[in-house]
Amino acid sequence: MGKILTIADLKQQAQRRVPKMFFDYADSGAWTEGTYRANEEDFSKIKLRQRVLVDMTDRSLATEMIGQKVSMPVALAPTGLTGMQHADGEMLAAKAAEEFGVPFTLSTMSICSIEDVASVTSKPFWFQLYVMKDRDFVNNLIDRAKAAGCSALVLTLDLQVLGQRHKDLRNGLSAPPKFTPKHIWQMATRPKWCLDMLRTQRRSFGNIVGHAKNVSDLSSLSSWTAEQFDPRLSWKDVEWIKERWGGKLILKGILDEEDAHASLDTGADAIIVSNHGGRQLDGAHSSIAMLPKIVDAVGDKVEVHMDGGIRSGQDVLKAVALGAKGTYIGRPFLYGLGADGKQGVTTALEIIRKEMDISMALCGKRLITDVDRSILA
Repeated sequence: MGKILTIADLKQQAQRRVPKMFFDYADSGAWTEGTYRANEEDFSKIKLRQRVLVDMTDRSLATEMIGQKVSMPVALAPTGLTGMQHADGEMLAAKAAEEFGVPFTLSTMSICSIEDVASVTSKPFWFQLYVMKDRDFVNNLIDRAKAAGCSALVLTLDLQVLGQRHKDLRNGLSAPPKFTPKHIWQMATRPKWCLDMLRTQRRSFGNIVGHAKNVSDLSSLSSWTAEQFDPRLSWKDVEWIKERWGGKLILKGILDEEDAHASLDTGADAIIVSNHGGRQLDGAHSSIAMLPKIVDAVGDKVEVHMDGGIRSGQDVLKAVALGAKGTYIGRPFLYGLGADGKQGVTTALEIIRKEMDISMALCGKRLITDVDRSILA
């Protein structure tokens, strides 16, 4: 492998180091994957204005997301099964994010638990909540996130039913993996991954096993989640969740102006323009295509963030120019984690920071807080 210069380089390396079923899990979209591809491709349609002979000294990418200081407007997105890209993955990624000065968001469907991540971090992280039918379990999750000192709750709105992801179905994805000849072969060809996994006890859904009723053996866990995600989730539910939580609330999965307007009544601190990384409704618009419409609709009343398709610092710059106060990266940090553990996550963040900084300078801006649509051609 040559020098790692781009997120695509990390992706290649991760593909060589992570068993196929788990690499594919991170790297797949729903149905035809059309929305997944559009998330990436639509960024390239946005052109920047090159400006010259302006002072480019003393540049800064520092800003705030929901009132929290960040070294750049990027957070690590909540991603399920992160601890299957690399042993103890969530703990390693959270430490890398903390050292970098950006937020880490832990998924409900993580391998390492809320308590695991709290044990290795000193600054508050964010927690992403899926609402289950078992309300006692949901309340318990919220209370555990509070007890761990989490500084924001990210409520995901777009996964009441699961989008059909063909790669996962073909691969027979599970955590821990099944021991069929196909799966054993996938793991046997990734010896370092296997050795790391043997050294950790964290191989199942840490937030759920031992906490949810009637879930002890893991074979029943996937069916439990399939049955448990609550298809009745409504705007009314956001009220009791916000009340129970009592802290900063971010709503993830807004892709329509009407829903953006509806979100204003919830008192949420921010909304994330998102299509779940192209993993839910295939055929929907890309996040970056919808971002300016949603910013125009509600951007003066609520903080607007976005995720989906970010593969470079230039992508972040374009999102900020279109009104996003913050962005989230999922796959880029997962590729880094799979490629090189904690150091790989740091490398992914460094790649994005460097690209954003240089592109911002060449657009004639010194501060990310001064970036707006004027840098777009």
